[in-house]
Amino acid sequence: MNVNHQFKKALHPIPSLFGATEHENGLSQAVAKARLKAEGANELPATDGRNLLNIALEVVREPMFLLLVAAGTIYFALGDVSDALMLLGFVCIVMAITIYQENKTERVLETLRDLTSPRALVIRDGIEQRIAGREVVRGDVLVLSEGDRIAADAVLIACNYFSADESLLTGESVAVHKTAQVDDNVTDSAVAEDASLGGEGSPFIYAGSLVVQGHGLARVLATGLYSEIGKIGKALQGVDNEVTPLQLEIRRLVRYLAIIGAFLCVLLLVIYGLTRGDWLHGLLSGITLAMTILPEEYPVVLAVFMAMGAWRISKHNVLTRRMPTVEALGSATVLCVDKTGTLTFNRMAVQQLLVNGALFEADQMPEVLPEDFHELTEFSILASQIAPFDPMEKAIHSFGQHYLADTEHLHGDWQLAYEYALSPEMLALSQVWKAVERDDYVVAAKGAPEAIADLCHLNPQQLAILSEQVNTLAAKGLRILGVAKATYSGSGWPDIQHDFDFEFLGLIGLADPVRPTVAPAIKQCHAAGIRVVMITGDYPATAASIAAQIGLDIGTNGIITGAELSQMDEAALSTHIQHSNVFARMVPEQKLRLVNALKANGEVVAMTGDGVNDAPALKAAHIGIAMGGRGTDVAREAAALVLLNDDFASIVHAVRLGRGIFDNLRKGMAYIFAVHIPIVGLSFIPLLLGWPAVFAPVHIVFLEMIINPACSIAFEAEPAEANVMHRPPRPPKEPLFGRRILLISLFQGFVVLLVALLVLAYALFNGQSDESVRTLTFSVLVVGNLGLILVNRSWRRTILQTLNNRNPALWWVVGGALTFLILAMTVPFLRGVFHFSAITVPQFALCTLAGLVSVLWFEVYKMVKR
Repeated sequence: MNVNHQFKKALHPIPSLFGATEHENGLSQAVAKARLKAEGANELPATDGRNLLNIALEVVREPMFLLLVAAGTIYFALGDVSDALMLLGFVCIVMAITIYQENKTERVLETLRDLTSPRALVIRDGIEQRIAGREVVRGDVLVLSEGDRIAADAVLIACNYFSADESLLTGESVAVHKTAQVDDNVTDSAVAEDASLGGEGSPFIYAGSLVVQGHGLARVLATGLYSEIGKIGKALQGVDNEVTPLQLEIRRLVRYLAIIGAFLCVLLLVIYGLTRGDWLHGLLSGITLAMTILPEEYPVVLAVFMAMGAWRISKHNVLTRRMPTVEALGSATVLCVDKTGTLTFNRMAVQQLLVNGALFEADQMPEVLPEDFHELTEFSILASQIAPFDPMEKAIHSFGQHYLADTEHLHGDWQLAYEYALSPEMLALSQVWKAVERDDYVVAAKGAPEAIADLCHLNPQQLAILSEQVNTLAAKGLRILGVAKATYSGSGWPDIQHDFDFEFLGLIGLADPVRPTVAPAIKQCHAAGIRVVMITGDYPATAASIAAQIGLDIGTNGIITGAELSQMDEAALSTHIQHSNVFARMVPEQKLRLVNALKANGEVVAMTGDGVNDAPALKAAHIGIAMGGRGTDVAREAAALVLLNDDFASIVHAVRLGRGIFDNLRKGMAYIFAVHIPIVGLSFIPLLLGWPAVFAPVHIVFLEMIINPACSIAFEAEPAEANVMHRPPRPPKEPLFGRRILLISLFQGFVVLLVALLVLAYALFNGQSDESVRTLTFSVLVVGNLGLILVNRSWRRTILQTLNNRNPALWWVVGGALTFLILAMTVPFLRGVFHFSAITVPQFALCTLAGLVSVLWFEVYKMVKR
């Protein structure tokens, strides 16, 4: 959108701070790019990121790594150099895999941090464009509006009723009023040289401050480390360390398993030493058992799933600002959504004009606007910003330019003298103009019809007629504005709009088309047991029309208006909202009360919002969703999710992904639990029975090379179940390991353990060597392990049915494990390292069959349950 010079003239006289051309057009893209390269990005040094060295140091301190090094040291002490070297080689491989996974997760988080950083609206090459805050450079012209987070230290060159919250820098909670710069001799270092220039009445604004009122233009003086906040070294946002119930559950599980593992390791060491008199080998067996029980996968898997889940959701135009939200999405029971811009396109167009009972239908595209409607159009333009951002004001300007271009009703040479802003108490605004060749001032007002009627002091009969006309237009799904005019010749501006003598001119009806993706998304929500609640500032009739278009059931209690809601006590509101899905004539302050009432009823609430006043409701909701396109910075900061395209369908898709992520997380965790049961059992039971040890540390490392990528990569990439949006939301307090999941995992693991022990006993009683026994048993365990991966891909569909699911990571894990197992049994060097012996093809086929049989019972269970 080209910047209108009159916008700046209407605010305050604008000084020549950097030349007329640069001021009109802002910086050029070439200059901005050069300054960004020369002076660096507009950001503070990241403190929460980790590089490869940090990750490697963390891996080195991991208990699993320390146990592997200890085992290698014991092998050296026993004189088994080949085993020691091979084990340490595996240590390097495990380290590489772990570092790769951690680094991938960190890069995903870094990408998400970049995407969710504050945005800035700047003028470059004469065009307004929204860029990442880190790309703002010295000399850029910022376009600032209420609710924006200021991206850099700057000086105001034009403003109107501009106030900023500078508490981040000063600690002063009261917003300070700002004025435009009148001194032409401001240098780029002015802010740094005299910090006292800030505060009340100053033209200087600072990075991190919040615009709480008005709008303006500002030239950037300092960015990044050169800004005031950069010098002080404060972080704009603290790291979110919120601990979720799921994280607490994982911590408890890890703690319990660690205690059990430590006890069993000491017990095994004592038993081995007392019964066999070999304490060094007993220590090695204890270390092996510790490696099998150590629950290091659980926190890693949770972190990977949350980070990768947030990344996957971002691919669908939804950014995750708080990781715990990924798990919360699956439990949302109510979606509270704004109508404008979320259910609709937020692209308004004038559809109908109503003056003294006469109707003009613009949607019929007539060529000429009758004279009776000229004045209504003229004053609706005068009551709008000269360079509007609001979609309705844009539509009014476009309509006026189309029909009044060659008339005397457009006033490009008039000067804006004074402005009365919209407020919750008066849902109307007025603009006072100094007309050319007139001694008095012209006042134009527009706003909610009832507010305009109040300003015009209509009598009861006129109010009744107006109400009927409003309902008629609203029933067509139109957004309705009233327009009035007045003149003023006093010496001082009145305190309130009521002091003008307004004359009612008529009504303007605007339409905002419904997004075609909304109706199917509403159906998905209904099928998924999610209740959709529409909140709008429009009239009930308009809300009803939109609800009918998108297939939203209004509810048995009908539409509740803001006025009705304000009259209800908490008990009445709690009852009424259970059966009402549409709330009309709502102001932002009432959204917070609505969210709290829904939460008190036990609902898990997701809430959308875009304005400054929406921030409390977004913060109060379980899942706050800010609009990325039209939302303010303060709304985005209060929200957990940011909707990039402002489309309701994207929210529903995020819910679908959230449910799938939690399902896959549960499957991955259940697999980890199940697969460790036979590993622990085969490490402990043979030694208790006096049988040869099945495992050495090298075997555990081999198994971990299957388990780690399987649970953190293969399961994470698994597509969601087909019925994920055809079941009710997950109860928010439902544990990850419910009784049913725990029993299934236990049974899966015990069956694999039982089959492996049967093969082990059969081989021993048939006189097989220790190496052959180990080879046969380990083969059964590896095949059973891979079988557990395949059967746990879906708890509804069979293995054959899931083969159509595209998951390349899974087949890399399965193929790699089988290939390496075959190499370990056939390559002499590897056979020696793993203490295997050659087995026949029929023996391997028997082991494969035994491994598959150990998990195929779960396939029968799935078919029975269906």
